[in-house]
Amino acid sequence: MIYLDNAATTKPCDEAVKAAVAALADDFGNPSSRHFVGTQAERILADARTTIAKALAADEKCIFFTSGATESNNWAIRGAAENRIKRKPKVVTTTVEHPSVKEAVKALERLGAQIVWVSPDENGEITAESIISAVDDKTCLVSCMLVNNETGYVLPVAEGFAAIKRKYPDCITHCDAVQGFMKLPIKVNALCADLISVSGHKVYAPKGVGALYIKKGVNITTFMQGGGQEGGKRSGTENIPAIAGFAAAVKKLGGNINQRYENACTLRDTLYNSINSIADDIVINSKAGALPYICSIAMVGYKSETLLNFMSERGICVSSGSACSKGKKSSVLKAFGIPDNVADSTLRVSFSCDTTPQEVEQFAAALEQARALASTGNKRK
Repeated sequence: MIYLDNAATTKPCDEAVKAAVAALADDFGNPSSRHFVGTQAERILADARTTIAKALAADEKCIFFTSGATESNNWAIRGAAENRIKRKPKVVTTTVEHPSVKEAVKALERLGAQIVWVSPDENGEITAESIISAVDDKTCLVSCMLVNNETGYVLPVAEGFAAIKRKYPDCITHCDAVQGFMKLPIKVNALCADLISVSGHKVYAPKGVGALYIKKGVNITTFMQGGGQEGGKRSGTENIPAIAGFAAAVKKLGGNINQRYENACTLRDTLYNSINSIADDIVINSKAGALPYICSIAMVGYKSETLLNFMSERGICVSSGSACSKGKKSSVLKAFGIPDNVADSTLRVSFSCDTTPQEVEQFAAALEQARALASTGNKRK
């Protein structure tokens, strides 16, 4: 198998699996229990919180565990805005956000919020100025992703948020950092974000776990009511096995972000060099400067679904875009100004730290084979 769909999910690393299994089998206590088995689980929880905080250069008291990025994004957006929109009704976000942000923002609109959607310009760029200019003294929340999950486009979050905070210090800033976490150096102070969402299964940890950073002094509404876990902000017995796996994966990745980034650049260059040698009708949607882990390409005239099936039959896993879209047309590619005929032929190739140049070359060879077969009569018009 050649797995090149790591933006959708990553294979849990051995360290994460070992930590999760140990928490299931041995340290299975409820961290709220006061006996020694519960205390062991509580210690795992505390250590994991410290690990995630360190990865973000944050205070551990500001890290709250969730069930994943969707919950973190929903909690951040609705928790920050629902009690503020009566006084400051505007919410600013972009048209290229993940569905868990877009749908949460639309829910605010049904409650009376005025949504300002910042779109890429004619060059397919979202500038810091376009985000800043959308904000005024009636804006309660700005939510902007760090890295686009379909194209790898890196948004100017730090620059935009810094300017917004200088002019409107009471405006809450939220960053969906899921695709950038452990791939780019992220420090909460430099990002100027009051709220940051991250996810476990994008960084070689189990599914079903994520975290939300909430800056000290920033008040958002409680998302889940119950027993008062997570400092009273997010009730529900913590998923200790998944949290333990999350922390173990982050520890493994922590020391070599720059080296892994360079490796991803090598993989990206291998991919682009390989596909450029196939034909001149292969389009690279990802812009220069995009995160090298995510490459959006299109073999124009060949339907994405056909190419996906072709690859899957040969043990190669890629996607046509966000895993959450389930085959629907990409609103993100449309927002970036990518023509429909290109979008309909788009594949997303995304790398892990275990991906090899040889695997990338094998994918490119399969793409060339698909083209050759289609030219004999299987091509879809």
